[in-house]
Amino acid sequence: MLTCVAGFYPVTVTYLSLFYTRFEFGRRLSLFYGQAAMGGALGGIISYLVFSHFGDQTGEANASTWRPWQVLFLIEGTLTMIIAVAGYFVLPHSVETAWFLTPAERRYASTRVLRDRDMQNTSAATQQADVNNEQEHDEESRGLLDSSKTPASARRDRASLDDRGVTPRDIFTSLSNGYIWHILVCNILSAVPVYAFSVFLPLVLAPLTKKSNPALVNLLTAPPHLCGAITLYFVARYSDKHRVRLGPVLFGLAVMVTGLVIVVVLPTSWAIPRYLSLNILLSGTYVASPLTVAWISGNTPSPGKRALLLGINGWGNFAGVIAAILFRPKYAESGYIVPFWWTLASVAISALGFILLRRRLQAENARRRGILSRWSEEAVALEEQEGAGPLAQEKQWARRIIGIAKSNRRLAWLAEWLESAIQGGREGDEKITFVFGL
Repeated sequence: MLTCVAGFYPVTVTYLSLFYTRFEFGRRLSLFYGQAAMGGALGGIISYLVFSHFGDQTGEANASTWRPWQVLFLIEGTLTMIIAVAGYFVLPHSVETAWFLTPAERRYASTRVLRDRDMQNTSAATQQADVNNEQEHDEESRGLLDSSKTPASARRDRASLDDRGVTPRDIFTSLSNGYIWHILVCNILSAVPVYAFSVFLPLVLAPLTKKSNPALVNLLTAPPHLCGAITLYFVARYSDKHRVRLGPVLFGLAVMVTGLVIVVVLPTSWAIPRYLSLNILLSGTYVASPLTVAWISGNTPSPGKRALLLGINGWGNFAGVIAAILFRPKYAESGYIVPFWWTLASVAISALGFILLRRRLQAENARRRGILSRWSEEAVALEEQEGAGPLAQEKQWARRIIGIAKSNRRLAWLAEWLESAIQGGREGDEKITFVFGL
């Protein structure tokens, strides 16, 4: 079961990225990811109703007796399977096959995504020219103008935005991408509260009630998750409107740190204040992950590479293992103070990591601007179109590995694979003209 579920989130994110521009994607993704929070809230209410109705039974179960957990599994599992089967037949493969759009709307939807990605793949000077062409391109996308008037930059990169599958180059550049491994560590640490409180929140709330009533405890889990869903939506909306990602991520982490500090400082006997602090904590818990995914998607034009990077980022689920280790039953009597301290440390380190990531991206953008300022217009245009500007090709270490592999007959396949992976000019975010979003 866990193996089947593991790929669901990254594949869904990749699917959604085919339909929306970079700065529409955050709010749409928040609606999807926020369902985890809404699911926690709705699950708490359903659990309350189920435990209230079936929780009075005692003794061994028999053929006519349903346990609460059995009813929950039946309800949630059945609904999931019904929706999954219906989704397979209803959801389109891509925007070009969207049955609910007219041909003109499909053409407009595909070309606007194309234009958005193309604009990020150009230097600052040509970006302004593309902005000036935006209104004309919108009209052409709606079928009002002849396709021959489409901006050259949009037609130029159409092939690079097609779903061509995963190539050796995509695999190589994904695994050698230093930013994704940096993000993955930050993502794991920031997601510890997500998994901890998605699973263990009823256990954390149990000591706050005078009587350990399973129905009441499950009902109390609904408001914190609802706070998380609402906060995520408005932060993602702000992120899209102002075209920033890392700032809102840091805001969410700051809210989490605030809630965690209050939880560990307040005495365990203060039930209501600690419960309110958990609402603050959950308000920031769901922000970092979807906006991080939106950053990866928006900064990776190549479809194959984008899918691989989102898959690597999916290893952030390892946070669930950390959460399970931290929130053990032996800490229940102390109100889980020790796990809260460790969770606070994880979130704080993650925040520092995102600050460092932001500075790395700013430095890289400045480095690329400096390089482009020394190039001629022809060289800049060559880099935009083919990724073959006058800069010497990088990945020299890969060429050294190829030389070593060629000297060993058993490693000849590795040399051949690496040669196919690094041949050609720079693509997507590797181009010097590409500007990383923040």
